[in-house]
Amino acid sequence: MIDTNPQKIEEVITRGVENIYPNRQALETVLMSGKKLRIYCGIDPTGKLHIGHGVVLGKLRQFQDLGHEIIVLIGDFTATIGDPTGKYETRKPLTRKQVLANAKDYKKQIRKILDFNKSNVRFLYNGKWTNKLKPIDLLSIASNFTVARLLERDMFQKRIREGSDIHVHEFLYPILQAYDSVTMDVDMEIGGNDQTFNMLAGRTLMKKMKNKEKFVLTTKLLVDPTGKKMGKTEGNMINLDDNPKEMYGKIMSWPDSLIGLGFEICTKVSMQELVEIKNKLASGANPRDIKARLAKEIVKMYHGEKEAEDAKEEFNKVFRNKELPTDIPVFETSKNTYFILDLLFDAKLASSKNEAKRLVEGKGVEVQAGDRKEKITDWKKETNLEDGMIIKVGSRKFVKIKIK
Repeated sequence: MIDTNPQKIEEVITRGVENIYPNRQALETVLMSGKKLRIYCGIDPTGKLHIGHGVVLGKLRQFQDLGHEIIVLIGDFTATIGDPTGKYETRKPLTRKQVLANAKDYKKQIRKILDFNKSNVRFLYNGKWTNKLKPIDLLSIASNFTVARLLERDMFQKRIREGSDIHVHEFLYPILQAYDSVTMDVDMEIGGNDQTFNMLAGRTLMKKMKNKEKFVLTTKLLVDPTGKKMGKTEGNMINLDDNPKEMYGKIMSWPDSLIGLGFEICTKVSMQELVEIKNKLASGANPRDIKARLAKEIVKMYHGEKEAEDAKEEFNKVFRNKELPTDIPVFETSKNTYFILDLLFDAKLASSKNEAKRLVEGKGVEVQAGDRKEKITDWKKETNLEDGMIIKVGSRKFVKIKIK
């Protein structure tokens, strides 16, 4: 049974939505008609699922609740090509083994968003049909696109201006993604606004190969104050498998400008409450308290009520009361002295020695031993270690030293 409740449909096609192609009115008319739509989103397993994926999957859940057929397409083939979207240099190709390893826990994490108890959701892999294409098939599909149209992409225009290479396989990416829509015979595709070009390519191919309308719905992006997408490439994204305390702390580090948008696209608070929250922010309410509510709502979605409350208490303990975290990772070593860059890297407080150097130069590294606290400002410094010493990096990373 398809739900045609006007209020529910209104929320589905407006909340967190950037654009609808060909237009909102056309989609609304179809949804109100009671026709069952086949709707999909594609995910290339190039890394972990993050909160940006959660936004798109949350929109899929809304359509699932209305009774429509949902497909989550794992791009096990397209991920080996590499989506050029937003990239000003060619992506490093991934092997199929790497792709499948990345996707290993996807279903477990997506289960937190989509209702697997319903029969209207399924998972597909585009390698199943793309790997069967013959050269003659690929030529036939590609003939529906022009080089001029593909070159319109902003990242390609930037590369042309800078004299950088554009590889042929990057042209093939949107063409092969478009073929997914044709193969699955979908009625609509949902994705982040940065995926508009690729999704519209599928719309073009559906018209030419099947003479069928395909709706495209793009969601708003979670962007930082500089306009950069909050994603794995930028290194500022919340992964869906982050533990509750880490997730809560990352959200609390978001700029205040993201609070309203975060509630709109990352939570399930009602539309009425969403308006009230935005009005409070506009009237000068304390953004920290509202952000704490946002952090708890998001953690609750992915980990549960108790875990969200525990994460809130832990955050207040460390940041409001200036106490040490309850559970501090232990770094065991037999050394009594350690060069600070080596220590930060070996203790996994920095992903590289270059990052460790930046942290030290930015005065983000502190050692605590008993009542003594000392900022480390010399990246060449050799640090004397003590059993039980705490190394603190930034505001959220801690390690306790254990001398073997």
